[in-house]
Amino acid sequence: MKTTLSIFILLLTTTLMSQNTITPLVEVSGEGIVNVVPDEVTIRLRVENTGNDARELKRENDKIVSDVLSFLKKQKIDDKYVRTEYIQLSKNYDYNSKSYHFAANQSISVKLTNLDKYETVMDGLLTSGINRIDGIMFSSSKSAELQSEARKKAVAHAKQKAVEYAGVLDQKVGKAISIRETSQSIPQPKMLRTTMAMDASSGGEQTMAPGEMEIRVVVYINFELL
Repeated sequence: MKTTLSIFILLLTTTLMSQNTITPLVEVSGEGIVNVVPDEVTIRLRVENTGNDARELKRENDKIVSDVLSFLKKQKIDDKYVRTEYIQLSKNYDYNSKSYHFAANQSISVKLTNLDKYETVMDGLLTSGINRIDGIMFSSSKSAELQSEARKKAVAHAKQKAVEYAGVLDQKVGKAISIRETSQSIPQPKMLRTTMAMDASSGGEQTMAPGEMEIRVVVYINFELL
């Protein structure tokens, strides 16, 4: 009986000790960056009118929007790349004239998958009656695969750092225990022109510079130390 009890206590003690054993780890961060020249651009435009008659304002806006959509169809821009972002009609009080007036706004985003069309489309939009450009945003059609490439670079960078740390300690790196991605960003260039500072008669001048986008991924990985 004593022998059985001693064996049980020994097994229990061994189990508890194994559960409390701390696995030596090294936690490192890794960064992966991929640069790419954008091949897409999204234009954010707006129709904006003010006046005293809400119905008349809506009719004016609707006419301009209809002309814009018709122009975009002629440019063979797929419907899925044209989206109404919002429609607003607000009633405002003018304290100077002691009267109310209305403001009607409709925002539309247009995505161009061919940057060569930018000047033609922008010129046509302004001719159609658009009176406000809120900005443009560049993107890449290969974003998903480039993000995957950036992740692989980030993991490789993290492992390289872990190996360097372990080498100094005369140890080796084992398997990864955990991986955590904390940052993934695609900084966009600033909009190039604002509101009606753009001139529809710009002719053949270049008014857009896509520059280069950066796709960045940061990971934190815990590796075993052997």
